Amino acid sequence: MGEQLTTSAEALRLFFTEDIYLIHSEENILSDAPALPEPAPAAQVKSFKYLGKNQKNILILVNDGQHEVSTEKGRELLRNIVKAIQLTANDFALLNYAAYANTDLETLKNFFSSNVVFAFGVSPLALGIDEQPMNVIISQGKTQLVFSGNLDGLADDQAGKKMLWGSLKKLSI
Repeated sequence: MGEQLTTSAEALRLFFTEDIYLIHSEENILSDAPALPEPAPAAQVKSFKYLGKNQKNILILVNDGQHEVSTEKGRELLRNIVKAIQLTANDFALLNYAAYANTDLETLKNFFSSNVVFAFGVSPLALGIDEQPMNVIISQGKTQLVFSGNLDGLADDQAGKKMLWGSLKKLSI
């Protein structure tokens, strides 16, 4: 095994998320030991309020500025979708994107370690990627994504639901 001691500021930022301050005591000032370099402040890590336990690294994005998830009709559709692809609340993280507008896909993928992302009412452009077809599985690196309409509107869109269901059956989870 190689050297385990590091002074790399980039590596140390992974472990220290709080600012660190060195306080020089008389003992330090009088000693012949060189002073340790002060690390730069750690990068701010964004945190998110979400539902579920994300055990299968599946991120479900909804976009509703008036409800925690969606209307009753939209929540019912989401329950049916989740049940149809045999997921439980332990398997995914459900995030209302309306509270985190302008957060890009990379930030979300890094935080949630997402292998699969369902985006209901969140456009690819909002996530910082090129426009994508709706209700179709696309790949972004190792992540599978499906963009669809807002849950409330999708509940009444028979053609959209049918196309989404066709894609969900092909999804490898």
